[in-house]
Amino acid sequence: MMRTGIGKRLIQRMPTTVRAPPCGGNAVALDNLRVVLPPLALEHRVIPNLFPLGWQHYLAGGLVIGLGVALLYVATGRLAGMSSVFTSTWSYVSARPVFQQPRWLSTRRWRLQLALGLVLGAALWWLMLGPDTALSTSVPTWRLLLGGAVAGYGARLAGGCTSGHGICGMASLKLPSLLAVLTFMATGFITAQLLAALGAGA
Repeated sequence: MMRTGIGKRLIQRMPTTVRAPPCGGNAVALDNLRVVLPPLALEHRVIPNLFPLGWQHYLAGGLVIGLGVALLYVATGRLAGMSSVFTSTWSYVSARPVFQQPRWLSTRRWRLQLALGLVLGAALWWLMLGPDTALSTSVPTWRLLLGGAVAGYGARLAGGCTSGHGICGMASLKLPSLLAVLTFMATGFITAQLLAALGAGA
């Protein structure tokens, strides 16, 4: 009874409105008491802005990729880097020395099988769980090709892509992979901001 009385007196003495902190906030009315909640507390506003297509499939995809990479490494000791698939597959059609190195010739078969498995997995998801209408983009074709060329050059320059460095390398606690991922992310953020400032991000 004493605690109840003290609680009632404390609530009665509290101001009706609590001002939002300088960092931002959202006031939510609870009867006669207004409580300030941080912006992230309003999940129905923040989540749709960050993930307009939903967040569940991102989480599920990340878990499946992590399990697949871990299974490949535990079962075979191999790293599931995707940029190396491109290099090793070229050894089938090009006689240039860079593509005919023993490390590419000895691994090109399982790397190609890995890439085909990813494509078939995506197709299976589309048939079973995908939307009824085909997805499309308004980005011009030349911009997509240019982005692919730049990303491919960056992967060769860094000695790996986001899968080789970001998933396998960082999971192995390799410092070069951490530096490569930080460079990937920083470059992506800066490029996106520049394109948005120039009006070319749409």
